[in-house]
Amino acid sequence: MTHVPPGSGWPDDPARPDTPVAHDPAEVRELASASRTLAELTAAQSVCRACPRLVEWREEVATVKRRAFAGETYWGRPIAGWGEERPEVLIVGLAPAAHGGNRTGRIFTGDRSGDWLFASLHRTGLAAQETSVRAGDGQRLVGARMVAAVRCAPPANKPEPSERAACFPWLARELALVAGSVRVVVALGGFAWQAVWPALKDAGYVLPRPRPAFGHGAEVEISHGGRPAHLLGCYHPSQQNTFTGRVTAEMLDRLFARANVLRGS
Repeated sequence: MTHVPPGSGWPDDPARPDTPVAHDPAEVRELASASRTLAELTAAQSVCRACPRLVEWREEVATVKRRAFAGETYWGRPIAGWGEERPEVLIVGLAPAAHGGNRTGRIFTGDRSGDWLFASLHRTGLAAQETSVRAGDGQRLVGARMVAAVRCAPPANKPEPSERAACFPWLARELALVAGSVRVVVALGGFAWQAVWPALKDAGYVLPRPRPAFGHGAEVEISHGGRPAHLLGCYHPSQQNTFTGRVTAEMLDRLFARANVLRGS
């Protein structure tokens, strides 16, 4: 099986068999702008086929599989945003991992980066469980929502510029739909920082100029509709960063503790 058919019973699948499918960037823009609710938006996100290279890669991975997961069914589709419908904290990552989100159906779920991230979110009160294994495992974000700048697992974790541009409307529309409640946006890694900036602008946020540089703990005041909010930079909890000590559990905890302070201010 190259991917899980929409509406076939996968836990938390937002789509149905009749969910409209975007086959090119123009259709992504059309479906994203037409989505009036998160339910409509996430359903369309989860069946998108606008980027041929990414579609081919995610489905090849879901068919060939990693030996450790040879007996599992892979999701093999784009990863939709998930969490609270009215979040105060929005966490933005780069893209799902080939054998993480592309396998489990949920961003940062089932890989080493997610192990570090969810453990910290649990310690700081933003996640109900300290681990996240797969969709439907009981994990729940508390006052938070999680999205990816690119919704499909890319080869070598490197989406091409055209793929980033094609996926942009999904992110911008999701930011717009949750802007009424969001008080803190956390960008996990430099790519997410770069990707979320124009998406925030497109969603109606007022941003400072020039764009501040990314860094762990970088903090920027932004606003939407006259309501203050903050953008925080956080080093990505990748294996490279955690193995080398560039990111520690204490660093993540301090960052998300700061997010909790800012969302209550």
